[in-house]
Amino acid sequence: MNRVVQHFTLSLCLAVSSAVAFAEEEYWNQYRGPNGDGISSAQNLPVEFSETHNLRWKTAIHDLGWSSPVVWENRIWVTTAREDGMELFAVCVDLESGEIVHDIKVFDVSNPKEIWSNQNTYADPTPVVEEGRLYVHYGKYGTACLDTETGEKLWERRDLHCDHMIRPASSPIVDGDSLFLNYDGSDIQFAVALDKNTGETLWKQDRVVPPTVPSREEKLGKVAGALDKAADHRKAFGTSTIIVHEGRRQLISPAGEVTYSYDPKTGEELWHVVHEGVGKDSASRPIYANGLVYFTEGASNYLVAVRPSGSGGVTDTHVVWGTGDRAPYMSSPVVVGDLLFMVADKGASITCLDANTGERIWRDRAPGGGTHWASPLYADGKIYFASKKGTVSVISAAREFKALAENELDAEFIASPAVAGDAIILRSETHLYCVAK
Repeated sequence: MNRVVQHFTLSLCLAVSSAVAFAEEEYWNQYRGPNGDGISSAQNLPVEFSETHNLRWKTAIHDLGWSSPVVWENRIWVTTAREDGMELFAVCVDLESGEIVHDIKVFDVSNPKEIWSNQNTYADPTPVVEEGRLYVHYGKYGTACLDTETGEKLWERRDLHCDHMIRPASSPIVDGDSLFLNYDGSDIQFAVALDKNTGETLWKQDRVVPPTVPSREEKLGKVAGALDKAADHRKAFGTSTIIVHEGRRQLISPAGEVTYSYDPKTGEELWHVVHEGVGKDSASRPIYANGLVYFTEGASNYLVAVRPSGSGGVTDTHVVWGTGDRAPYMSSPVVVGDLLFMVADKGASITCLDANTGERIWRDRAPGGGTHWASPLYADGKIYFASKKGTVSVISAAREFKALAENELDAEFIASPAVAGDAIILRSETHLYCVAK
């Protein structure tokens, strides 16, 4: 082989290898990562970090938002809003430098109003990012598609409404050409699929409440008062998940008191599970692993594993196991192989369960303590738990509890962590952190 041919062959091989590596790169493009389960394939994330150690940069994000960061190539996106909700923004930060690349005002809101202003923000839903496009969602205040290079608004929808009561929080997801949204308000509840290219409605499915769901009065044993069954128990803040089980594609969509499975093409209901106890306000994102769907049931603090092969009401037939033993209300669990890990909202209790049976394997305390609303992150045999007091606890994802680190930052974490290459991206109440070795 002559040198020219040899050089060309080597260059071609390097180019192909580079293209394959790029094609296989994993971007944290949505809430809880590429598969929506909090799992990253990253191998070199830092275990120990602080305000002065393994901190690549720290950038202030204006105003207030609890949406989690999403990443595409070397750009990080979050949403934020004025505290009074009258202006809604999308902010883009450079991964390498931490500099703000875009600060886009997406919507003006003339009269934002919710009952409880101390819970949630006007920018809680996590956006979805893909090549050239960012899909931002602010519940009833609007949904839009932005060009990630120019910041131009390509389409918007402001005609889908519900009464969130305590501000919106359900995040959008994308599958194929569809953008899926949940609207579970105190007045009406529905799921909708939009064409991600145009914003046009593909289908809209009203939540059909099964007659077996008890009323608020029956559950609490007293008169509900101003907050009746519809107003209090039907609202929810969960994010949907697409699964494929035994060849059947499903949209698993948590709602107030009921979790539904829909045909993602048509919106037709496939099956549903009625929540235990006071199962309102479901906020977790369902996870599919081991042939089961795992999700928590809101205020009842109950976690279930469901076999997603049924039809109609499957509460009594397809719930494989369930537990109310310190299951979380706000955060979602993480499943690693045949182990399920979850952290209680208060008390910092981390529990490891057998994912197939629900049997408890161990329980211990997060090294950093604190209240936990953020969902955990798994990478390279380790699990990261970010708390509202600013600590990030790291443990081994194993059948025996092993604490690896207790990291303290000058922060308050409600948003869930993201991964970008060899870095962890953390969003606090005031800043975006990039921690890396």
